[in-house]
Amino acid sequence: MQREEIRARIVAIGIVPVIRAASAALAVRAAEAVRAGGVTVVEVTMTVPGAFEAIESLARRYGEEELLIGAGTVLDAATARRCLAAGARFLVSPGFDAAVTALAGPSGAVVMPGALTPTEVIAAWRAGADFVKIFPCGQVGGPSYLKALKAPLPQVEMIPTGGVSLETVPAYLRAGAAALGVGSELISAAALARNDTASITESARQFLAAVRRAREPEAAAGMR
Repeated sequence: MQREEIRARIVAIGIVPVIRAASAALAVRAAEAVRAGGVTVVEVTMTVPGAFEAIESLARRYGEEELLIGAGTVLDAATARRCLAAGARFLVSPGFDAAVTALAGPSGAVVMPGALTPTEVIAAWRAGADFVKIFPCGQVGGPSYLKALKAPLPQVEMIPTGGVSLETVPAYLRAGAAALGVGSELISAAALARNDTASITESARQFLAAVRRAREPEAAAGMR
């Protein structure tokens, strides 16, 4: 899958589930649960013990059309290289690291550095970011903050993360989000611990449906 196709897939799905789990096995289980709900994009964070193994296992099991796998909390180039070798097709960071951003392009992977202020957003975008992850967006104003950022920077594709919920999906898309990074609101740690993958699958379906409803022409017209 080419870089442009990866970007288009992320925008089309509109949801990037952020997987934080207590083990690689639980991370794989969470990824399979959201895939069963129709969300075929996942981000396995480096905070997961055995994260590289989880990414590799998912990459072996599924083709890119079945599941597009990304790596999250990538803080340096060495980690980025290991993630790409394991099968990650996009890299996500909570902040902006120029080395990670520079590494992604030649590899054909998509990169989403994190930023919060206008200065950080511009720096990440100029460095070659495919998307800029606005983190932690919910804690600094949510959709209204994203809208404020997008006003002078409409060309920057932004993915708000941190505090995104089912209820805020329409507002974030109305504010200009290209897609949404969703963590515990989609993948409940408690549900995962008790092996309740059915509830995670249902949450994935609900988020996907919320994105589709918000993007319907009638809804878009009402957003103006």
